[in-house]
Amino acid sequence: MRISNKTVDDVVREVAGEDVVPLVNLIKKRKNISEFKIAEMMNVNVNVVRNMLYRLYNNSLVSFVRKKDKKKGWYIYYWTFIEKRVGILLEDLKKKKVDKLQERLGREKSNFFFSCQNGCIRLDFEKAMDYGFKCPECGSLMQQEDNVKKIKDLESEIEKLSESKNKKTVKKKKTKKR
Repeated sequence: MRISNKTVDDVVREVAGEDVVPLVNLIKKRKNISEFKIAEMMNVNVNVVRNMLYRLYNNSLVSFVRKKDKKKGWYIYYWTFIEKRVGILLEDLKKKKVDKLQERLGREKSNFFFSCQNGCIRLDFEKAMDYGFKCPECGSLMQQEDNVKKIKDLESEIEKLSESKNKKTVKKKKTKKR
């Protein structure tokens, strides 16, 4: 499965941080590139590059080979980006998002919520009762919130994520049959 550059950037941004995207773009099409070479190309300290590479490594997005420098006696690491892993990670991220959204949907359906008219805060019934249905920030009376729209939005978002996940599964199954 071919993954777009935007998808690679989005996944890297989500799991390792915005600052790691330029590093990935540098090493994406190369194999076994030295961390010192990467630091030189990015014009940053090698320790900063190592930190970024370790964040990628923790998500299995890079692999490394370790070789000993004969002159200095220390180890030099050569890194390679694993593009295949992006697709797997993307599916894992979608599954986690769906799980979180379903958890939130359950809370929305099973609770009554109260909000401040000034938009300061939103509390469930128990916490609103603890504050005497008065906003803890501005003191105004809290009103019961109609969360039907939030529930519909959450259901819609869950459906979208589930559909995109199912489409990819169907495509994979179709290609395997051929």
